[in-house]
Amino acid sequence: MNQLPIATAFCLPAPDIEALNQGRNILVMPRIFMNPGRLFALYPTDIEFNSLPLEQYYRPGFISIAQQSLAELNQNKVKIKVWAKCELCQTLDEPEELETLSKLTVWTAEALHKTLEQRGRIFLAYFRVYRLPQPLEIDPVSNSRFICLPASITVDESQAILDSNQFEHLYRKILNRQPPEHPELEELETAIAQFQTNPLSQEEQLGLNLLKANIHQFLGWKTSKPANLTDDSSLNWINEIAALGNRSKELDEGKSNYQAGTDFENIVKQSLEFLGFTIDYAHKGGAGGLDLFCSQPYPLVGECKAGRKIPNDTAVQLLNLGTLRLNDEKLLKDTTKLIIGPGEPTQQLNKAAKVHGMTIINPETLEKLVKLQAQYPGSVDLIELKNYLQKGQVDDRIDEYIKIVFNRLKLRSHIIQVVKKYLNNAQVSEATVSGIHGSYCANPPQPLSEWQLYEILIELSSPLAGYIGRKKAEDWRNDRFYFLRELTVDQT
Repeated sequence: MNQLPIATAFCLPAPDIEALNQGRNILVMPRIFMNPGRLFALYPTDIEFNSLPLEQYYRPGFISIAQQSLAELNQNKVKIKVWAKCELCQTLDEPEELETLSKLTVWTAEALHKTLEQRGRIFLAYFRVYRLPQPLEIDPVSNSRFICLPASITVDESQAILDSNQFEHLYRKILNRQPPEHPELEELETAIAQFQTNPLSQEEQLGLNLLKANIHQFLGWKTSKPANLTDDSSLNWINEIAALGNRSKELDEGKSNYQAGTDFENIVKQSLEFLGFTIDYAHKGGAGGLDLFCSQPYPLVGECKAGRKIPNDTAVQLLNLGTLRLNDEKLLKDTTKLIIGPGEPTQQLNKAAKVHGMTIINPETLEKLVKLQAQYPGSVDLIELKNYLQKGQVDDRIDEYIKIVFNRLKLRSHIIQVVKKYLNNAQVSEATVSGIHGSYCANPPQPLSEWQLYEILIELSSPLAGYIGRKKAEDWRNDRFYFLRELTVDQT
């Protein structure tokens, strides 16, 4: 790959650079005409936005990101993350084009009109943007159009923000002033961003984060992966599941055993609800109470035992409390009975659990399941999981289920990559299942017939998944599929 030297940085408002870095935009508005082929590092500044408040300069869905990028400038060093190549520069002096242009960028129509009014014309430079292997930190300099870097840097084109097809698609759309393809999704994303300024519960915040991240992925914006443990602070509680279960009186920092048990019981309920169970809060826990009862998608009763070991009488306690609270012996017999506690169960407890059809799992196992659901929403199938909630200690069996789920995810990730590479290599925008199948069979993780592959492509192209697009035909063999977004599977 060609090594390219860069000695100059082009100064731009930090939010404009972040829009380029996220793939939301490929345009900048330099004050001078730029010759195609020029290379620059992109230096973020806090220059004024044509005397407009920031809230009027950028479109509503981008304002919080713009504010964050400006806040990051208040440091001793300026961090340069990307470099760019100018592909084209145009002169724009037709006001009637500004409304359409605004919808294809992060700028408001008001900002574009103000720029045209102040400058008399607008230069539009189309930038192909690439990440630097390592961010470059330099001392702040006075606002300028161009600055010399302290030392020349060498870059290559291996880390493009948008791949060739994505860039060409957006480039042609802006060049021809075509309207955005999914304005309703962009309007929804804007509404979410504005709604999130209100006080929200953890569940509401998480749901909106998941929806927003998936909209960004669908639109091709490189803002984040689908919300998961690595990028969503509202999910930090998941990392405490095992710790709260393993807590002993000595490690409770003054908390009583009762409080320790209550904390664990609460986080177990939160965990099961996160997995998709419906908790019946009429069944109170605490002393003499049944710790939890789930009514959907199937009945489940449970006892939570924090501390270093599970008492021998837990099975009898669960059986008695379940009978008293449910008041239906047949219902209890058909109900999944779950004991969650740390460490190995005693021989007596394990035997009693097998006799009465009770499942025992460690808090660590519950934490693994919840992390899986957080990283890949909808991946835990509770009906399928029920087959692994067998008699006795089943942590190994649930680990087996988690491995099966990851293998399914990896297969689907591989198929998405096959579609993407096939389209790139063939220089086409859509493909039939037979074409994709031929490419898949060159290096298959597992054998799949055309029909089996087609079923997975249908799954990946559903509105709730949105990894692959589909144009339906009368005969399934003539359905055409196209790439939308990545599925990154990281099994840790």
